[in-house]
Amino acid sequence: MKVNVRQNTKILVLVLSIIFSLQKSNAQQDDFWSNVSFGGNLGIGIGNDTFSGVIEPAAIYNFNEQFSLGAGISFGYLESNDYTATNYGGRILAFYNPLREIQLSMEFQEMGVSRTFEIASAEDLKENYWYPALFFGAGYRIGNVNVGVRYDVLYDEDKSIYGSAYVPFIGVFF
Repeated sequence: MKVNVRQNTKILVLVLSIIFSLQKSNAQQDDFWSNVSFGGNLGIGIGNDTFSGVIEPAAIYNFNEQFSLGAGISFGYLESNDYTATNYGGRILAFYNPLREIQLSMEFQEMGVSRTFEIASAEDLKENYWYPALFFGAGYRIGNVNVGVRYDVLYDEDKSIYGSAYVPFIGVFF
């Protein structure tokens, strides 16, 4: 049996490199997870014959005290007398805190929308489509809670899941 020293050396170096990388990776993972925050937004609206709710969990990575970047999902439901809508999708978040109490945000959402209009004189009208939203927002932070308003620069009143380009929010991250 012929032993290839050169090949065995390469395998040994590869195995040692993987072991070293895993040890270093575990140390970095511990540091990584200490900079991750979980939370999101929750909203409920009740009005004259109208109910709406939205839940938007997310995870963000805090690069430092000023900058954070993350991703999340979104689910919403709206029901009124002759209209129902369900939306779902993903979102990408970026936060900048110029001061501890002030948070500026940018958020991109891509939402799948399924809505039904009940028409008394005809068959119900159903629509299914995807809708993008790009929000710029500002909020006031008190501890882990952020209260503010965001503005959708891509707002389309015929397609948006929101009644206005301005959307108030309450966000919590731990």
